[in-house]
Amino acid sequence: MKLQKKQTARGFNYIEFYDCYGIKCSLQKSSMATNDAIWLGCDEADPRYLEPGKGWVSIELPEDTCCDTRMHLTREQVNELLPILQKFVDTGEI
Repeated sequence: MKLQKKQTARGFNYIEFYDCYGIKCSLQKSSMATNDAIWLGCDEADPRYLEPGKGWVSIELPEDTCCDTRMHLTREQVNELLPILQKFVDTGEI
């Protein structure tokens, strides 16, 4: 997986990468003033439904639609996830 280090227009660091399905994702330092946090996840939503006999069909959304696609995690939350992620790296299990 190729990790590309970048910076937002506001000067926040982020890392861009693609998941195993080729979906663009990012890990970004949050601008939250009250707590250290990051944003992690896919950058854009791709809502679809399964139509029998046809497969996955994309859903057209109005232009002004907002879909949350990234997790907003504090340092404490990341710390709780790290052992689980490390176990997955080591064993393939959670």
